[in-house]
Amino acid sequence: MSNIGSRLDRKSAIVTGAGRGIGREVALKLASEGARVVVNDLDADPAAEVVETIRSQGGDAVACVGSVTASDFSERLVRTAVENYSGIDILVNNAGYTWDNVLQKMTDEQWYAIIDCHLTAPFRILRAAYPVISAAAKAEAAEGREVFRKVVNISSIAAGGNVGQSNYSSAKAGILGLTRTIAREWGRLKINVNAVAFGHIETRLTVPLTRDQSETVTIDGREIKVGISEMLAEQSRKFIPLGRPGTAEEAAGAVYLFCLPESNYVSGQVLICGGGFGSI
Repeated sequence: MSNIGSRLDRKSAIVTGAGRGIGREVALKLASEGARVVVNDLDADPAAEVVETIRSQGGDAVACVGSVTASDFSERLVRTAVENYSGIDILVNNAGYTWDNVLQKMTDEQWYAIIDCHLTAPFRILRAAYPVISAAAKAEAAEGREVFRKVVNISSIAAGGNVGQSNYSSAKAGILGLTRTIAREWGRLKINVNAVAFGHIETRLTVPLTRDQSETVTIDGREIKVGISEMLAEQSRKFIPLGRPGTAEEAAGAVYLFCLPESNYVSGQVLICGGGFGSI
């Protein structure tokens, strides 16, 4: 028996960074309401696991494995959606990670790696998607139909500035400018372009670590330290009015709100998902 709902029935969705964490939950949430999902991840195994989970629940999904920063990735991602689902209805730019350092110690490599992932990659993906979205929108308009499409870009409350994250904060502030600009440029095509800015969400990137622990992830051949100190995690809880970090599933819920038909007249906006903490 299928566990699939119908709020997003037959919509074609792309979710980057969907093999783990927030992206995984976004992909599962959209699929649970009937969307057909292109699941992107840097690594093949996590992407395949999410695809299999969606299919086992009666949904439809395919994988598009690769780094969002690769020069040929944007076109390949869009082509995957078109070849499998004949178009793009929902696009969630979620892929990302952090590589922190104070400004005076930050290398050019650190700076550009994070800017490229969080800002340049979404720009390229949106640019590659435009011909497909535009052609569909113009055909629908010629038929007298009003069909809305959704772009959700992922930002962070760090866009307001955060110690040790000049690269990440700059990229996440930049994505807000991109969001608001594209909302104005693409509004005539009935495309809602919004952003969700996350606060403290529990993922592998924010796992609390003791002084002696060290966790890393491999990104484009680089070993990047992840996690936050137990002290920082405890301080974070004290500042969050709801008293705890959010879960990846709760974060996905915020993205889902911008994908629903009820948000058809909402565009160029930023929703903070931070348990009551955070402002931009």
